Amino acid sequence: MFSDRFDQLVQALRILPSVGPKSAQRMALHMIMKNREGAIGLAHALNEATSYIHECTMCHSLTENEVCDICISTERDDHLLCVVESPADVMAIEQSGSFRGKYHVLGGHLSPLDGIGPEEIGIPYLIQRLAQGSVEEVILATNATVEGQATAHYLVEATKHLSIQMTRIAQGVPQGGELEYVDSHTLSQAVHNRMRMK
Repeated sequence: MFSDRFDQLVQALRILPSVGPKSAQRMALHMIMKNREGAIGLAHALNEATSYIHECTMCHSLTENEVCDICISTERDDHLLCVVESPADVMAIEQSGSFRGKYHVLGGHLSPLDGIGPEEIGIPYLIQRLAQGSVEEVILATNATVEGQATAHYLVEATKHLSIQMTRIAQGVPQGGELEYVDSHTLSQAVHNRMRMK
């Protein structure tokens, strides 16, 4: 519209999730007209992040080192492993402060229709990691989607030969949620995974 470079910036911003052409255009205009210094800082931060942040060689979460801080920590429980789909899931669990074990990031979920099988999300590597013997319990924290459930089920079947306890995170009604607004699948999971009170 204004110039080829402006159009290039708008197209670059559209790679972000949920950013359509209008949103990208608004962001580009804001940076060029009102916050050039912030735009330069953003460009620098993006360059630094893409240059130095990569996958941990052990858990496949994100780190600037070969092995992430969680994997090398001696204060984390080596016997407890939480399997998640993405580094965002690690961040969410860490922010809750409820878990003191270690992680394994699959990098996705099984989706045969999209050509994503066990090899594409590193399940053979995970099974090899579990076979080394230090892990006693695996918490399956894949998403509560059909694909996430299928991935958890596949992992249970694929690890039957190992003497490891496999557990699944509870799913159900969110804290503060009202039953009339909760979908039927979530309610079904809540009833199925009910806790003993007495």
